[in-house]
Amino acid sequence: MSAITMAPEGGRGQWEVVARRFGRNRVAMTGLVLVLVLYVVAIFAPVLAPHDPNEQKDIVATRYLPPGKDHPLGTDKFGRDVLSRILYGSRISLSIGFISVGIAITLGTFVGAVTGYFGGKLDWTLMRIVDAIIAFPRLFIILTIIAVSSPKIWLIVAVLGATSWMGVARLVRGQILSIKEREFIQATRALGIPHARVIFRHVLPNTLSPVIVAATLMIGDVILTEAVLSFLGLGVQPPTASWGNIINQGRDNLLGAWWVATFPGLAIVITVVAYNLLGDGLRDALDPRTVE
Repeated sequence: MSAITMAPEGGRGQWEVVARRFGRNRVAMTGLVLVLVLYVVAIFAPVLAPHDPNEQKDIVATRYLPPGKDHPLGTDKFGRDVLSRILYGSRISLSIGFISVGIAITLGTFVGAVTGYFGGKLDWTLMRIVDAIIAFPRLFIILTIIAVSSPKIWLIVAVLGATSWMGVARLVRGQILSIKEREFIQATRALGIPHARVIFRHVLPNTLSPVIVAATLMIGDVILTEAVLSFLGLGVQPPTASWGNIINQGRDNLLGAWWVATFPGLAIVITVVAYNLLGDGLRDALDPRTVE
C-alpha cells in the first residue's frame, strides 16, 4: 500500500509520521544534510571561490602547484585554481542531475499513468516501446546521440532525461494497476468523473512515495553518467567547469599532480553517496510497514 494512503498513527498526520521516521534515521539525515550543503555551496560558488575558475596567469609559474595557502586544492596544467573550478563545476553537475531527473520523472509518470490506467492495446504498445528502449545499452544510446551532435549543456540534459524515464514508467504503471481496482477509484468511474481528473486527483497522488524515492536515487546516477560523458570529452566542454571534465584534464598527470583528478572525483563520490543515503532513508520512512 502507498505511504500516502496509510492510516495515521496515534492521531498524527500521515506526513508527520513520515517526517518522524526520517528524522530518527541518522544515516538518512546525514544524506539530507550533505545534499543541502552541496546545493548551498553550488548557489554561493561565486562567493566561496577564492579565484576566477578560468583565470590563467603565468602558466609556467602556476601550473600544477600542489595544495597550499593560495590554492587550497592546487592548480591544473593551465594554472587554474582547482577548488574554484570544483565549486563552479558543482553548479553544472548538480543542475544537470536535477533537471534531467525532473524530465525523466515527468515522462515516466505520464507514460506509466496512461498505460496503467487505460490498459488494453495502449498499454501493450507503450510497454513494448519501453522494453525496446531498455534492450539497448543506455550509455551507447547517449554516446551515439551526443557524438552526432555538438555536445551542449541543454542537449546533455535532454538526452540524460530522455533515457532515464523507462524505469519510472514501469514503477508508476505497477502502482496504478493496483490502485485503479480499489473501491474509491471504481466509485469515481461510476460517478462519471472525467478520466484526467481521476488520474491527477485520485490516482497519481497515491504513487508519489515510490516516485520520490526513485527520483533521489536517479539524481546520483545521472550525475555519475554526466561525469563519464565529460571525462570522455562528450559532456560539458571546457573552459566551462564540470566535475567530469576537471578529472579528464587531470588524467595526463595522475601521479605528478594527483590533486587535479582526486578532489573532483571525491566530490562525485560524496554526491552519489549522499543521494543514495537520502533515497534509502525516504524509502524506509515512506514504507507503511515500518513500525515506529
